[in-house]
Amino acid sequence: MYIFMYIPRGSAPFSPLMVRRMLCRMGAPDLASGSILADAAGTRSAPNQARSAHASTSPAHADPRLALVGSDTEVPLVSGEMRRFVNLDYAASAPALRAVHDAVEELLGWYSSVHRGAGFKSRASTAAYEGARESIRRFVGGRSDDAVIITRNTTDSINLLAASLPPGTHVIAFAGEHHANLLPWRRLKAHYLNAPATPALMLEQLESALSALPHGAAARLVAVTGASNVTGEIWPIAEIARVAHAHGARVLVDAAQLAPHSPIDMAADDIDYLAFSGHKLYAPYGAGALLGRRDWLASGDPFLRGGGAVKLVSIAETLWAELPERQEAGSPNVLGAVALGVACDTLVAVGMARIAAEERELLGYALGRLAAVDGFHPLRVWPAEHARVGLVTFAVRGMPYDLLAAALSAEHGIGIRHGCFCAHPLMVSLLEISDAEVHRLFDETRLGHHERLPGAARASLGLGSTRADVDALCTALDALVADGPRWTYSVDPDTGMYEPDPDPRPLPALGMRLVEHPTGHASLHGHAHSHGESA
Repeated sequence: MYIFMYIPRGSAPFSPLMVRRMLCRMGAPDLASGSILADAAGTRSAPNQARSAHASTSPAHADPRLALVGSDTEVPLVSGEMRRFVNLDYAASAPALRAVHDAVEELLGWYSSVHRGAGFKSRASTAAYEGARESIRRFVGGRSDDAVIITRNTTDSINLLAASLPPGTHVIAFAGEHHANLLPWRRLKAHYLNAPATPALMLEQLESALSALPHGAAARLVAVTGASNVTGEIWPIAEIARVAHAHGARVLVDAAQLAPHSPIDMAADDIDYLAFSGHKLYAPYGAGALLGRRDWLASGDPFLRGGGAVKLVSIAETLWAELPERQEAGSPNVLGAVALGVACDTLVAVGMARIAAEERELLGYALGRLAAVDGFHPLRVWPAEHARVGLVTFAVRGMPYDLLAAALSAEHGIGIRHGCFCAHPLMVSLLEISDAEVHRLFDETRLGHHERLPGAARASLGLGSTRADVDALCTALDALVADGPRWTYSVDPDTGMYEPDPDPRPLPALGMRLVEHPTGHASLHGHAHSHGESA
């Protein structure tokens, strides 16, 4: 069957939702219907994934639009058992929404290089890509004249903005930031403030720091997190913007942790720039976004230089394109952008206020259960009553944090994060590590000694989290505190971290394919890398 569509030149771009409807009219299944979401919602299992024995594994909202890929995946334990994986690591990266997965699968059949292509697939892919831009804008309440730039992730977005600042810009940031919002400013006139003990003190520090800047025409930027990836504490963005603007400064919000958990309104809160990642927003397909005022982003040379970012090039001269193309050199990640757009549309349709309220209820339950664990000690900067997103970073007295994480995984099938969470200065403060110890750690690391670094454990909630998951974590912690690990563990000399020894669990050959060599021998091609937490 051949289907033809007329798309008038200059017509408005399709949103991801419009593209899905277009594909449905062409015979594709309705990606928003319950039928295609039933698998992730729990009515049947994906191939090679046995149903969980847990009866209470559905999230409190139980909305099929929020179904996640892999929610019923079973993992091996060192004992030889298989158990439904308890994912309490959403703050590092979130699984894909089923709606996102299905939309990407449908788009693959239409995929083509975007922009300037006369082919029908190119025009359809371009419409989907540009539509995603508008979905992203709506999700965060962006202004109609804000630039919406598709990036790789939050780190990429912040580095892009850092490269676009006017010469001589003064940047103010707090020491509690994720490295993605700390390191890009070091090559500029950066002023780092200590992590404040209360929100009120933070605003006072900011006011004083801005007042102390030299008078003149130099631009000013305040770079802050929307929600800490270590403590989960939500920063008062509107108040920060008010103080900054009173001193002629602009505000960048690193919303990597805030966006998946709380409503954002750039226009209402007067946010100048905002960055976030798809991989934390249930769209792990390699795209992120930077939104904000155009003038800085449109001045000077672009962050990346190459095809797509230009109008005209000669050997001696370059005429750069307008925004957003100016800052999107190279072939863009069409699938990632559309995935992010679909995630934004889905979360808007469900309602971020509703999602945030249900997460607060589950977080309250988790904090109550964890407080009853013997030796449990939460890490936080601000008083306990301050609003936070659904994560808890903690230590358990007498239990090394990496041994705790290893045992939770190997013996209980529970995934958490451990270490310093790409926020070393904040963790140094929270763990009360002396300057002398920090210098010693630097010296040892420079010599290549991979000794165990200080750190903590972090459990984080998301759309798929349930009370049953919290109960599983607390039951496992109680057992580890009372009896210790049941398996043997040793420190890996390459990482300095505890690992099961031996570890009988085979890793699945994910992303690998069987290749037949001319010699007749077969081999698996694939790669395994270890990375820290990214934004």
